[in-house]
Amino acid sequence: MTKKSPKILLIYTGGTIGMIKDYETGALKAFDFDQLLERIPELSQLDCEIETISFERPIDSSNMNTSYWVKIAGIIEAHYDHFDGFVVLHGSDTMSYTASALSFMLENLAKPVILTGSQLPIGDLRTDAKENLITSIQIAGLQERGRPKICEVCLYFEYKLYRGNRTTKINAEHFEAFASLNYPPLAESGVHLKVYDEYLLQPNRRKKLQVHYQLEDNISLIKLFPGINESTMRCIMLADHVKAFVLETFGAGNAPTQEWFLQLIKEANLQGKIIINVTQCSGGSVNMGQYETSESLKRLGVISGKDITTEAALAKLMYLMGAEVGAKVFKTIYETPLRGEMSQN
Repeated sequence: MTKKSPKILLIYTGGTIGMIKDYETGALKAFDFDQLLERIPELSQLDCEIETISFERPIDSSNMNTSYWVKIAGIIEAHYDHFDGFVVLHGSDTMSYTASALSFMLENLAKPVILTGSQLPIGDLRTDAKENLITSIQIAGLQERGRPKICEVCLYFEYKLYRGNRTTKINAEHFEAFASLNYPPLAESGVHLKVYDEYLLQPNRRKKLQVHYQLEDNISLIKLFPGINESTMRCIMLADHVKAFVLETFGAGNAPTQEWFLQLIKEANLQGKIIINVTQCSGGSVNMGQYETSESLKRLGVISGKDITTEAALAKLMYLMGAEVGAKVFKTIYETPLRGEMSQN
């Protein structure tokens, strides 16, 4: 029996990876993905069938929003039964946000969705685009016993595959642009491609893919800083249209203990607003009650984001609110890992 080559769908949304340089003018122009094999002949060595689909108007990832997340999820759902894996080409600036959002939107995912991009255009002499693209496609095509080996939304960049909703962009200039400080890489590419099976999510293959398109974006992000004042906080926390907010606190979830601050938290609670506590540190976890400066937040019912990233915290909030999860169970569900985005304890 002839082994069937995996089919991979390449989805181009925009970003540096899809640009080539016109060496006569020095200008960057969009890459024609129909000429993919012509530009990157190395792809012919992969044991994969590759098809491509592009946004009609590729976007800079700074313009990424919930409507584009819905579009990407829709493309994946429409082609899900016909492909073994998906590679999403995306600008690096908001890639962690998109990876986080897709992880929640694609419930019961049993195939790989790998996001990648580059710091330099694909036609640049020193580009990182080719390696990121080739290895992402190779990983998306990995199979075990005739089924996809990776079954989650991931982000691949500079020789490392990460769980997408655990990543954050840490550098605007280095090729090693992303980090996953609270969860180890799922795979590393060197002389050999090493996959760490013990860190992979295990899908329930009996359940069908369910795509969630409703996302609530009437939310806010507040980063605390020494000297933040009551009038500024009041404008954001008690704004009529803001239904929930993520509070980026200090250290292990600590916040000011001034009466005005705690009173605002109480008022927001009384208005039915949801409040999530995440640390503004790159790594580590919220541990409300560890210090006196977080005990009040715990007592007021603020939800702990544990070791979730800010990107995933926002995406999870949008997803659960879009799913209209009831107020009585919202805290319990939010503090429970749904797609491996936070640690169990």
